[in-house]
Amino acid sequence: MDKKDYKNVFVFAEQREGVIQPVAYELLGKARDLAEALGEKVVALLLGHNVKNLAQGLIEQGADEVIVADVPELEHYLSEQYSQVMSQIIIDRKPNIVLYGATTIGRDMAPRLASRLKAGLTADCTKLAIVADEKTGQLDLHSTRPAFGGNLMATIVCPNTRPQMSTVRPGVMQKMQRQPGRQGVVTEFVPKFDTSKFHVKLIETIKADKSVADISEAKVLVSGGRGVHDKEGFDKLQALADVIGGQVASSRAMVDNGVMPHECQVGQTGKTVRPTLYMACGMRPPIQPLAAMEESDLIIAINKDKYAPIFSVADLGIVGDLHRIVPMLTERLKKEMAQ
Repeated sequence: MDKKDYKNVFVFAEQREGVIQPVAYELLGKARDLAEALGEKVVALLLGHNVKNLAQGLIEQGADEVIVADVPELEHYLSEQYSQVMSQIIIDRKPNIVLYGATTIGRDMAPRLASRLKAGLTADCTKLAIVADEKTGQLDLHSTRPAFGGNLMATIVCPNTRPQMSTVRPGVMQKMQRQPGRQGVVTEFVPKFDTSKFHVKLIETIKADKSVADISEAKVLVSGGRGVHDKEGFDKLQALADVIGGQVASSRAMVDNGVMPHECQVGQTGKTVRPTLYMACGMRPPIQPLAAMEESDLIIAINKDKYAPIFSVADLGIVGDLHRIVPMLTERLKKEMAQ
């Protein structure tokens, strides 16, 4: 292939029931940075039924163009239907880069497209950058993700194939500030389906009862690791979170031990978070949980081991027993806020 024919940064703008998912706006923000480094455009791919009205919102969040495939066959996400449309658009438009959210939909569709397009794909990325090759000067996408169980961060490059594709964890990238009235192009795409390959159909939709709030959307998180020990320890964290208007999160160890539900897990197999305040209590995380929360605006760590790795990324560290410090902090904050 002639890689010079491949231009622009494409973003799969995932929507569910007519609502654009937050990760799509996060990807558009990062796509703007990548496109400016390449001197190219940002193009959003919007698939669904009765979704044309969502295009302007994507333009206001950073897209220069929105390609809309709006047909009844795409009303609900089904792997084959969506993959056929996405592959047709990519083959027709030849993007340089395609980004997907590392959601259940993105993780299902992106590998299928990589196989059909014979292109490289890096999954569950936490960092993206454009880097020039030292020998050729070619600008390639460098995708960084946790590897080997989170014990190191691997940067992966696909220099010989196009498009370069990555799935990116929700909560990692920064959204652009919305620009009301921003102008862009909306292009309608009419797909051609091979219905002989439609082997799966949607019979019924059962919605989960989401009693636990999404920690990836939280502005304040109080997170606990092995040092919290048990449910009673997390009750102390919950009391603190209630005072400061936050939510409780957990390390994988406490989820594996059955103390906390998976919905509360921060890390490679949990969720990536970017709160305004992240309080890490009794945590000794390896690289991958650090990568999942290090973009927080303010990190406060409480740990009795002054050499705990969490202190390497913390803005403020408190060395001591969290079981004494957290209740004291909770009571002090109650008094301060009451005044």
